[in-house]
Amino acid sequence: MLLVAATNGTFAQSQIDRKALVERHKIVNTTADTLASLTVGNGKFAFTVDVTGLQTFPTTYKKGIPLGTQSEWGWNSFKDTAGYKRSEALKAYHLNGRDVTYLVQWGSEGGRSKQAADWFRANPHRLQLGNLGFELLKKDGTPVSIEDVQNIHQELNPWTGEIRSQFSIEGIPVDVLTYVHGSEDAVAAKVQSPLIKEGRLKVRLTFPYPTGEWADHGTNYSHEKQHTSFIESSNATGAWVRHQLQTAGYLVGFSWNAKAVIAKKAPHEYLITPEKSNGVFEFTCLFTKQKTAAIPSFDVTQTSSQKELLAFWTNGGAIDFSGSTDPRAAELERRIVLSQYLMKVQEAGNYPPQETGLTYNSWYGKAHLEMPYWHLTHYPLWGRTGYLEKVMTWYAKVAPFAKAIAQRQGYEGVRWQKVVENTGEEVPSSVGAFLIWQQPHYIYFAELIYRNKNDKTTLNKYKDLVFATADFMASFPYYDKEKGRYILGKGLIPAQERYKAEDTYNPTYELVYWQWGLEAAQQWRLRLGMPRNKKWDEVLAKLSPLPVQDSVYLAAESAPDSYTNPKYKTDHPSVLGAYGMMPKSTLLDTATMRRTFDLVWNTWTWPDTWGWDFPMTAMTATRLGLRDKAIDALFMPIKTNTYLKNGHNYQDDRLTLYMPGNGGLLMAVSMMVAGYDGSPELPGIPNNGKWKVRWEGLRKMP
Repeated sequence: MLLVAATNGTFAQSQIDRKALVERHKIVNTTADTLASLTVGNGKFAFTVDVTGLQTFPTTYKKGIPLGTQSEWGWNSFKDTAGYKRSEALKAYHLNGRDVTYLVQWGSEGGRSKQAADWFRANPHRLQLGNLGFELLKKDGTPVSIEDVQNIHQELNPWTGEIRSQFSIEGIPVDVLTYVHGSEDAVAAKVQSPLIKEGRLKVRLTFPYPTGEWADHGTNYSHEKQHTSFIESSNATGAWVRHQLQTAGYLVGFSWNAKAVIAKKAPHEYLITPEKSNGVFEFTCLFTKQKTAAIPSFDVTQTSSQKELLAFWTNGGAIDFSGSTDPRAAELERRIVLSQYLMKVQEAGNYPPQETGLTYNSWYGKAHLEMPYWHLTHYPLWGRTGYLEKVMTWYAKVAPFAKAIAQRQGYEGVRWQKVVENTGEEVPSSVGAFLIWQQPHYIYFAELIYRNKNDKTTLNKYKDLVFATADFMASFPYYDKEKGRYILGKGLIPAQERYKAEDTYNPTYELVYWQWGLEAAQQWRLRLGMPRNKKWDEVLAKLSPLPVQDSVYLAAESAPDSYTNPKYKTDHPSVLGAYGMMPKSTLLDTATMRRTFDLVWNTWTWPDTWGWDFPMTAMTATRLGLRDKAIDALFMPIKTNTYLKNGHNYQDDRLTLYMPGNGGLLMAVSMMVAGYDGSPELPGIPNNGKWKVRWEGLRKMP
């Protein structure tokens, strides 16, 4: 394990006290801040709580960080009474002399095509599995409101995954410990309070109905007759409750440590009432598609959480900024630690995650396959390659859909989807269907895995899809005989989603990524003792140069007004990704990129950007040797660069959390500290004597 300490150019050996590093960033709540909700989870199941330690006030928190209960397996579709087919949403575009079909959204003129597209955008949708909270009563028997919860002191310890919530109701204390099991979809709590003996504290389970809308905060209590739930069995120490929707059915199993009874209070609301002689009540709630023989106890769940997180924190990378005098260092360390925690509990499963993790739906709960670059690339860079490999298994399962898209459009290999449902099927999207920067990701991920493992087994495991990915990349560019070069487009939308697909070609970032991906695929062939692929080499040799105007790189060759049209100075400044996300390319001149960086830095409409734009900018600054600008980028005072008390990257009222920002931060900081191939030490840390950096377990970026 690499152990390095540095301050102003001096280096020494020193091991990081990881427990101290993590625990100095415990989250403490003393008020009912709806943007400070806390999450426990295991990466494939997550449970988010309010100040009571459970989900007692879901409607109060709806517009903050919602109180979600989500899993990888929990999906539902409404009944399709019209028999829609995905092909009905296809639309033909005449591009480069031929018609190519894309799965898109339709306007009001679309008729049946619009209806089909709308159906497949909304179905299937990820479920909010249930609200698990307390029913709290005041002395007069009326329900407790959030304003009645007093003397709040709540702590989340990311080292153990424990949330301890202490509060009082009319002066009577309540103490709650909350955990999620390290591998099972189970949440457990231990409650101590005199309110139990008074019959004023019960546990409540409510099943909300899916909204079928872009977002689902788990608070839709209408449509009672469109789903069913009932107590399937119960005894003195537990119960099973079944919930059935249109295509999804699942069980919620309870076990508890002392006598209690469960009863149905409303059509989809259940109350567990502990025996009044108890002042302590422990219970576990398991969400599952199939009934199991045993539900883990509170103690088992607690131990499982502690072991899982101990293994996470003691393996892989760590960065310690203690001793730094720059006032931003402690805050950056906090963001790093909490971002790692959030990624572990919400995005360490077997599927590519949605933008809002396992807290609430965005884009109907669907994943966007350009975004795993920000969600998952940090894992191998932080020495946690296995988390990325799990999702690579998913890519292999859904590759037939990607192959079908390429064949339908007249290309070779596999064309990776953009918006996908949980099965891997493509989802209609008028922007997503035209994006191409997700295409080389598979090669990039495979390369990172190989760099960490450096064995032939890895080469053979991923070679087929590396080659199929490159086959599409070689067949997609259009050869312009007059210019004697291959052109990316027309018929694409760059990562900066401000350009019309029908008009756009040769975006700067995508050109560099295309070259990198094809050459990386060639290197895989050479490592396996295979000759270079002639078609790939032909495209590499004749790929269009990067578009330059007035000594700076344009966003795309088709956009000479990249910096004069106000619209084109919003959204992602992805032109910077050509030398930041990507290593030095033979297509790229660093002096031109430096001028481009300065222009973007000084004139971009930064309030109209996204959370990952700031890490991307920091990465470009790092490669350009602009150490101060790298840190400045991470702390740019823009709303979408906000990191809340709980570590979440806040965007706006619609996206109150945005996981690509957290993943991007981890990716950028790993490069700024551990560097990239051929870089000096700490290439993104200011060399001004104010930063003391100790790090271990990180890997260099390409």
